[in-house]
Amino acid sequence: EGIKANDKMNNYTAGDIVKEAMSCKPMFFDGGGVTFTGGEATLDADALIDVLKALKQNDIHTCIETNGTSERLFDILPYVDYLIMDFKHYDGDVLKRFTGCDGEVIKSNFAKICNSGRQCHIRIPLINEFNGSCCSEFAKYLSQYNTKNVVFEFLRYHEYGKQKWQEEYKVKDGFVTDKTVKEYITEFEKYGLKCVMS
Repeated sequence: EGIKANDKMNNYTAGDIVKEAMSCKPMFFDGGGVTFTGGEATLDADALIDVLKALKQNDIHTCIETNGTSERLFDILPYVDYLIMDFKHYDGDVLKRFTGCDGEVIKSNFAKICNSGRQCHIRIPLINEFNGSCCSEFAKYLSQYNTKNVVFEFLRYHEYGKQKWQEEYKVKDGFVTDKTVKEYITEFEKYGLKCVMS
């Protein structure tokens, strides 16, 4: 997608970001535009909406990558062309224990997205001893929703950010095998869930 404007909102006005995006517009090929990514852009929903509205007024394609925990996600979505949302675990208690996030908000947002019929790209990071062995339960849970406009992508666990941690890195053996990834794809497709690889 062209420029990445993740935490620039803290230092720039909406106008500054739109001006930067406009200067890059000739390089936006095949639907390129501006992607808001992590940290979690939806934490500052009002500023994000201001920027997204301005970008849309200038015919610039918008994308957000989110962990899905914002209770204001549906205030933001009218200004988003492409939504990428993490869905790490179908069991809210497990998710809360491992990440501290409220899984019920994520599940509620996912259900609303499915009910709305809008496009959504769900990313599931596969992590051994967290969700690596529950592909059938995960697929069964997700298949109860109308996912005709939803695609699912599986991301392998990695430790690229490990050195940034100030405290003990809690995942000891998070790597998954090719077999695990294939099992997820097979099980999801068995339940009619569309899988993509990027």
